[in-house]
Amino acid sequence: MLYSIALILIVSLTLGLVFEKIKIPGLIAFMITGIILGPYVFDKISSDILNISSDLRKIALIAILIRAGLSLDLKDLKKVGRPTILLSFIPTTVEIVFIGLVSPLIFNITSLEGFMLGSIVAAVSPAVVVPRMIHLIQNKTGTDKQIPQMILAASSIDNIYAIVIFAIISQAYQTGTFVVKQLFLFPVTIFSSLILGILIGLLLVYIFKKIHVRDTIKVLIIFGVSFFVIVFEDFIKDYFAISGLLAVIALGSTILKTYPVLAERLTHKFSKIWVAAEIMLFVLVGATVDVSNIRSAGLLALALILASLSLRMITVFIATSKTGLNTKEKLFSCLAYMPKATVQAAIGAIPLSMGVPAGNLILTISVLAIFVTAPIGAIGMDQLHKKLLKTT
Repeated sequence: MLYSIALILIVSLTLGLVFEKIKIPGLIAFMITGIILGPYVFDKISSDILNISSDLRKIALIAILIRAGLSLDLKDLKKVGRPTILLSFIPTTVEIVFIGLVSPLIFNITSLEGFMLGSIVAAVSPAVVVPRMIHLIQNKTGTDKQIPQMILAASSIDNIYAIVIFAIISQAYQTGTFVVKQLFLFPVTIFSSLILGILIGLLLVYIFKKIHVRDTIKVLIIFGVSFFVIVFEDFIKDYFAISGLLAVIALGSTILKTYPVLAERLTHKFSKIWVAAEIMLFVLVGATVDVSNIRSAGLLALALILASLSLRMITVFIATSKTGLNTKEKLFSCLAYMPKATVQAAIGAIPLSMGVPAGNLILTISVLAIFVTAPIGAIGMDQLHKKLLKTT
């Protein structure tokens, strides 16, 4: 395992430095590292690491979502309430429906399998989007109209929405029945997750004000509590609907609201943790990529992804109309809603494990979506944010 970790760090950091010199985001270098060292090419990543890959990816995601919460001021969010709500649902819904209707026409799959594919592919990636929105907030770029706050919040809810839709479709596939009442789980999930996160955040602030400990200890406590929240979600899911990831964001936002001085200090701590977490997250995402499967998917799969992505961008543009955003700012919002990685890596293989006949195709298209959209979205945001957004 140590040999694998050494290889991951040396190769990813070396590639990352080279890529930064030519203005390409480091996450692309990390994904390429995962592909090269992963089980489908040179097979140099220990099975011990791959066996806990999903947990390691979740830990990295928790780190960035805590940081997102610590940067998300609810005052700013109130000013962009309508577009945030629209961006949370409409682009993903349109993309799911498009893929669900079109994919059975070009692949030998059922309509239900098509919608299952759509619910996996549609979600935007918080692992790509959130760090960039935090960077914009800290540099006061686009904050005159709360654009990064809007995208940060909407993309987080977008993920939960896509996962809920996937769960409903998966259950319909297994049971043969579509339970309409499950659609009402989504607002319940949002509300209960926010309440849980706020209550835990208030409790932590109370403890931190009463008991003096180093900020490093506070970071470890917040991590521990966040891990517990994620585990609690799995434990209670058969009885009550919550999203641990949304609760973690609400936790961080509550700390910012009630103890801003501490939130600022903790943000710096978590930004340092993200340096290592980002490497691990995207290397392990890259390790899921089977290049031979991508080749076999062919141009039809690529065309489906590009067509759905184009439709998503049009939908984002429409959703941000009549909001005071100019054309450049709407274009940036479209770019920010392109990258896919986190959800696709997390649930792309589930249909295959369920025995879905199209499971391998679904996994392949999910991975191809990561490989195509994550670099385009990341490069677009990194290279164009100064031209498209105003710095105050």
